Amino acid sequence: MILRLAASLAASAVLAGCSVFGVRSGTETLDYEVVADLGEDMEVRAYPARLAVEARVPGRDASSKAFGLLFDYITGANRQNREVAMTTPVETQEGAQEIAMTTPVETGEATTESGQPVTVMRFFLPDKFTQATAPVPTDDRLRLVKLAPERIAVLRFSGFGFDTSVREEKRQLLTRLEDTVWQPAGEPSALFYDPPWTLPFFRRNEVVVPVTRAES
Repeated sequence: MILRLAASLAASAVLAGCSVFGVRSGTETLDYEVVADLGEDMEVRAYPARLAVEARVPGRDASSKAFGLLFDYITGANRQNREVAMTTPVETQEGAQEIAMTTPVETGEATTESGQPVTVMRFFLPDKFTQATAPVPTDDRLRLVKLAPERIAVLRFSGFGFDTSVREEKRQLLTRLEDTVWQPAGEPSALFYDPPWTLPFFRRNEVVVPVTRAES
C-alpha cells in the first residue's frame, strides 16, 4: 500500500479533529484557485508558492520511514523543539523510474545518480510559516523546500487509493488531458486528505499533474 500501517496510525493521531466517520474538520488545507472546470470531477487549479518539509529516504518502499521522520519533525524533533500543525492533503508520486515525490503530505520515489531508489515525501507547512520562521529539521534526511507557483490538473476519486487504483486514475487523467488545451508538464502524483478510518465512499483522493496551457 502507498502508506504503511504505521504511517496510517500516526496520521490518525495528527488528524484527531476528524469525526468518527473520518470527515475532515479543523485541518488546514492548501489554498488554490480553480482556473478551469474540465467536468466529471476534473479541474485545473492554480497553487501559490508553498513551503514544505521534505524527507528523502533510500529504498523503493520507504514511505513508512519517511512518514515517521516527518511526523517526528512536526511533533517537535526540530531545532526549535516546536510542534507544527499538520495540513492536508498527503501526496504520492511515481514516475517512469518510480519517481517519488495542509494536509498534504507529498510522497514519491526517485533515484540517485547511482540508480538507487529513494522515497521522497513532503508535508506542506501552515501558511503562517516562512523559510525564515519554519522550524529547522535536525535530521539530515529532512530539508525545507519552497515550491514555486504552478498550475495542476486534478482528477478526484474515492476509495482507499491502493496502488492499482491510483495507477489507473493517473492513466485516466493523462488520457483525458489529451482532449484539452492543457498539457502535462511533469510527473503525475496522488493526494490523500483523510485519516485511515474514513469510509471509502467518503474519502477524498486526487491524482494530479503539473500542466501548461497550449498556445492557440
